[in-house]
Amino acid sequence: MKVGILTGGGDCPGLNPAIRGVVYRGLDFGFDFVGIQEGWRGLVKGIYEPLTLESVEEIIYQGGTMLGSSRTNPFKKDEDLQAVLGNIKEAGFDAIVACGGEDTLGVAAKLYTQHGVPTVGVPKTMDNDLNETDFTFGFDTAAGVGMEALDRLRDTARSHRRVMVLEVMGRHAGWVAWYVGVAGGADWITLPEEPLDVDAMCAHLSAVKARGKKYALVVASEGTELPVAAEGEEQKLDAFGHVMLGDRNVGEFIAEEIQRRIGWETRAAVVGHVHRGGSPTLFDRVLGMRVGVKAAELVQDRQFGQMVALRGTEVMGVPIEQAVARLKTVPDSLVQMVKTTFK
Repeated sequence: MKVGILTGGGDCPGLNPAIRGVVYRGLDFGFDFVGIQEGWRGLVKGIYEPLTLESVEEIIYQGGTMLGSSRTNPFKKDEDLQAVLGNIKEAGFDAIVACGGEDTLGVAAKLYTQHGVPTVGVPKTMDNDLNETDFTFGFDTAAGVGMEALDRLRDTARSHRRVMVLEVMGRHAGWVAWYVGVAGGADWITLPEEPLDVDAMCAHLSAVKARGKKYALVVASEGTELPVAAEGEEQKLDAFGHVMLGDRNVGEFIAEEIQRRIGWETRAAVVGHVHRGGSPTLFDRVLGMRVGVKAAELVQDRQFGQMVALRGTEVMGVPIEQAVARLKTVPDSLVQMVKTTFK
C-alpha cells in the first residue's frame, strides 16, 4: 500500500514521534510512505517527499514537524477540493494518515464520508480539546512549559511584591490554563468555559493581600471571555472560521483591571507560541509513537474513517466524525474543583 502522511494546524511536540510510529509499524506491513508537505496545502499543490526508515529514525526527540504544516482548508474553495481529490488519485495513495486537531481531522472526516477517501486520523493538539480521547500528544509538553514559566514568574512576583498574570494558550478549552494553574499554585485561573468575573477575582486577590501574602499569581487562558470587547474591534478569522486571538491581550486586560481596582502593582506575561516548540516530554514521545503505530494498524485492517484515541491506558480506533463533532472542554466539576484552591 502507498500511504501518505500529513500534519496540519498548529505544530506541537509529539508530531515527529507520531510520524515515526506510523512509518515504523507500516514497514512491518510492507507499506510505502510519502510525506505530504505543509498539511492539506501539500495535497492541493502536490508537494511530497519520500519517507523511509532512515528519514524518521532520528526524529523522536525533535519538536515541530518534519513535514511542515499549514491551516489550509481545502473545503473552502471547490478548486482546492478538486485538486486534493485529483492529486490523491494521480499519486496513487491507498490511504491518507492525517495528524491534527479538530480542523485537520474535520477535513479527513469529510473526505472519507463525502468522497470515499480512505483516511485515518491521529489526534494532535496542545489544547487537549479533541473529543473521544483522554489526552492528545503535545499537551503535556505545552502545559509543562507553562508551568515552568509560572514558576519563574513567582520568583519575580515575590521579589517585587506584585501580581503576575500569565496568559497561556487555549482557544475554546481551558485545559492548559487549568493544569498550569493547579500545578503552579495560582491564586486565580480564568478559563474559556466560564465568563470572567472581574469583581470576584479582584475581591479574592484583595483578601490574599490582606492575609499577608506579598505576591499573587493569575493564570489566564487566551480564550477567556472578556466582559467587553474593544469598540470597533474587527475580528480576523482563519481558513476554518476561527477568530484569530493574537491581538486580544487577555493578560494585559486582566493585569490592568487588577491594578486599577485594588491598587496592587501588576504585570502580565504571555507564553504564546513558546508552548509549541521544544523537545517533547517522555509522555508525548511515547503517546506519539503509540498512536502512530495504531494508525498504521488501522490502515492495515482497512478501518478507515477512524481516529486513534487514548482511553485510559489503551489506544483504539473511534469514528473521526464522532471525535470532531464537538470539542472536549473542561467539565464544570473541574471548574468548580479548582476554586477550592483559591485561598
